[in-house]
This record gives sequence, structure tokens and C-alpha cells, in this order.
Amino acid sequence: QVQLVESGGGLVQPGDSLRLSCLASGRSFSSYTMGWFRQAPGKEREFVAHIYSIETITYYAQSVKGRFTISRNNAKNTLYLQMNSLQPEDTAVYYCAATGPRRPPATEVGGVDYWGKGTLVTVSS
Repeated sequence: QVQLVESGGGLVQPGDSLRLSCLASGRSFSSYTMGWFRQAPGKEREFVAHIYSIETITYYAQSVKGRFTISRNNAKNTLYLQMNSLQPEDTAVYYCAATGPRRPPATEVGGVDYWGKGTLVTVSS
């Protein structure tokens, strides 16, 4: 069992940066593929990025590639999402996601084993 708690959301202006964190509880954090999804008002939850248990392998949605960076610190059981050049279309609730080692890294909601409760990011002038 893994419990995930996100933090770091807030209200920012277009062009600003924000860093989200996700603290995981439970053992074997390092064996999970970790990811971020987001859900904008009135839209379905969508994939943002994921990072393998091997920290150097990452994958991004095209919409955030080059602006967002996912990273993890296995010693601290923490996942991060550095978001730069934020735009109004990035406004959403951002969810931390964990996928167990026996499953492929998730890019769809159905591929996730554990979810956090989300943190709201609002980009507005």
C-alpha cells in the first residue's frame, strides 16, 4: 500500500514557475514508477509525466515537454514536478500517481495503482 500526499499548488501568473511535491508513505517507494496527471475543470484526467524507478528515465506529454521536469528523490520518498513557463491552459488539479513494478509505466488513468488527492494549480493574470 502506498499513500501519496501532494503539495505546492497555488495561484500564479502566466510565465511563472511552480514546483509540486508528492510525499509517499510505505515501503518500496523506489520500486514504483511515479507520475503526475492533471484534470482541468470539465475535462478528463490526463497524463503529464512519469519517471521510472531508475531515476534517469522520464517521459512527458507533448503539451508540457520542455517546460515541465519530473524528478524523484528515493531517499526522501518524494516526487517532484518543476513547472516553468506556466500558461492558463495548465490550470488543473494535479495528481500524484504510483504504478507498481509489475505493470508498465502509466500514461492512462487505468494504469495507475495509487492516487493522491491532488493539488490545485491556477494560472491566471
